[in-house]
Amino acid sequence: MKKIKILLTLSYFEGHDVGLRVIAKRCVDAGMETIYTRFRSIDEIVSTARDEDVDLIGISSSTGTHNFIISELMKKLKENDLDIPVVIGGVIPDDDVPKLLEMGVKKVFTPGIPPGESVKMISEIATGQTA
Repeated sequence: MKKIKILLTLSYFEGHDVGLRVIAKRCVDAGMETIYTRFRSIDEIVSTARDEDVDLIGISSSTGTHNFIISELMKKLKENDLDIPVVIGGVIPDDDVPKLLEMGVKKVFTPGIPPGESVKMISEIATGQTA
């Protein structure tokens, strides 16, 4: 069975990485190959995802730039013919969740979701076990 490979990242707008580091550690502990990057442009995120052949991209957003980041990321993934599931977590208002899902995000992780549950959902999404 192929090992799940994920990219967990912050865009250049972000500096809050505690939650993402917790999830990254839990994903490693769960046996996933986990690439962790910080302060990347959207183009760098897409090229890393392509070059590393990841099964999922996870973005952290806590500064209110999530709609812009996801819009640009989804556009760049499409331009590069990459069909990689994207999840996002962080401080995201409930009102923005439907819009992010409409843009193609597979799951929005908001504060309060236990890390173990997040890792389980990441694994399921990365392996195509959920929509």
